[in-house]
Amino acid sequence: MKVALVTAGAHGLGGHLTRHLLQAGFHVIAHWHHRPSDLAHPALTWVQADLTQASGREALVDAARGRLDVLVNNLGVYPEARLEDTDLALWSQTLELTLTANFHLTQLAAPLLTRPGGRVINLGDSGADRIEARRQATPYHVAKLGVHVLTRTFAQVLGPDGITVNMVSPGFLENSVGEPGEPIPAGRPGAFEDIAAAVDFLLGDGAAYTSGTNLLVNGAWNLG
Repeated sequence: MKVALVTAGAHGLGGHLTRHLLQAGFHVIAHWHHRPSDLAHPALTWVQADLTQASGREALVDAARGRLDVLVNNLGVYPEARLEDTDLALWSQTLELTLTANFHLTQLAAPLLTRPGGRVINLGDSGADRIEARRQATPYHVAKLGVHVLTRTFAQVLGPDGITVNMVSPGFLENSVGEPGEPIPAGRPGAFEDIAAAVDFLLGDGAAYTSGTNLLVNGAWNLG
């Protein structure tokens, strides 16, 4: 049985991906911190960890017990504050959870990933590949741009071992905060199933040569 690790895997998109991977036949190691889930499954291992701490990230990867096929870096923090209202504590926490945890978990998981065939999937954000002024939720956008850089760089580092690293960037989802701000050409918000379908593609054998890419799942919204 293949093993997948999902950060922030208890609720929202992460909870959906946890369930989706269980249905696909994976043993899932799902991370949570503040709010547990009541989901129970013979192939599900819950791990509570504070991923702002290196020790928490190490404990989470240790739960894989030396074998991992898929890492899904889903964790991210979206502070709604404008830049002028963002203090250092909020800035640091957002970067720590959204960017630093992504880097460190990928670094820790890399030696455990199947060779060839291992997969790392980072959750990005529509527009994360563009450098532009972001006055609202600035640390989040800085972090997601960093995740894009990490995705491409780890793809080159791990590519010789047959491991792919890609980013899936949702647009405005059904549970997104606020309003989309502009019409969504596809006519609806994105659904968790849309993101899971993109993850399925990147996990499949047909994506073995796809690495370092940012897969936009946004209904043509927010293209710049």
